Amino acid sequence: MINQLKTFILLSALSGLLLVVGWLLGGYSGLTIGLIFAIGMNFFSYWFSDKFVLRMYKAKQIKHKDHPELFSIVKEITKKANIPMPKVYIIPSNNPNAFATGRDPEHAVVACTVGILKILTTEELKGVIAHEVAHIRNRDILIQTVAATIAAVIGYVGFIARWGAIFGGFGGRDRDGGNILELLVLAILTPLIATIIRLAISRSREYLADETGAAIIKNPKALASALHKLDSASKHIPMKLGSESTSSLFIVNPFSGKSLIGLLSTHPPMKERIKRLNDMKV
Repeated sequence: MINQLKTFILLSALSGLLLVVGWLLGGYSGLTIGLIFAIGMNFFSYWFSDKFVLRMYKAKQIKHKDHPELFSIVKEITKKANIPMPKVYIIPSNNPNAFATGRDPEHAVVACTVGILKILTTEELKGVIAHEVAHIRNRDILIQTVAATIAAVIGYVGFIARWGAIFGGFGGRDRDGGNILELLVLAILTPLIATIIRLAISRSREYLADETGAAIIKNPKALASALHKLDSASKHIPMKLGSESTSSLFIVNPFSGKSLIGLLSTHPPMKERIKRLNDMKV
């Protein structure tokens, strides 16, 4: 409940920030354009982003005969979670990882790398799949798509504002030449705040997926053990496919680079995730 409330507050703040950006950019007309732009980008991302991500990571759909254990685990966990069976994909990477995508539980995908299937025990793999199934049940794909899209719109406006500052400003609410401060806010401050809020939403949903997934299988320690292994192995075997812009999809950050500041991380601190799981009562 706490993480759900936190997500609601953060999404509201991000949406409010978009309205401020629209107002600074062009009053009521700028605000309306910002809303239309955001809705259009959200619609496209919601319907098509999963296909792009799967193609980016060269993921291949499998059936039961291709990998009986993985397929059976996904089927078992989704039955416990009371959601439809998602499609199952395998990613040809030795980086041990997994993610879920799809616009809703009826059109969901669970993808695992070759690497994760090599290093986890059956119970640990169940913990990971339960985490991904929790993302599907909690509709995190939709929530994070909305957050990422709003942040992208604000970032795009910031890019325009930086060029406006370089070339002497642009038309907006204040046409008397006193809009330099607004330009600076649009160019620097609002994109940074938007990014921080988007990443905070991502971290909040990871905590919630850990909690929900552990409750589904009634074994938080299995997921905690899996996270410990994945965190350690991912640092030595970084992902060579895809893009760092998609790192928030994965159960652990698949890329070797680390954020210097916790606020700029897509995932919560691993020690804190593991501690919460080990302290969890089911």
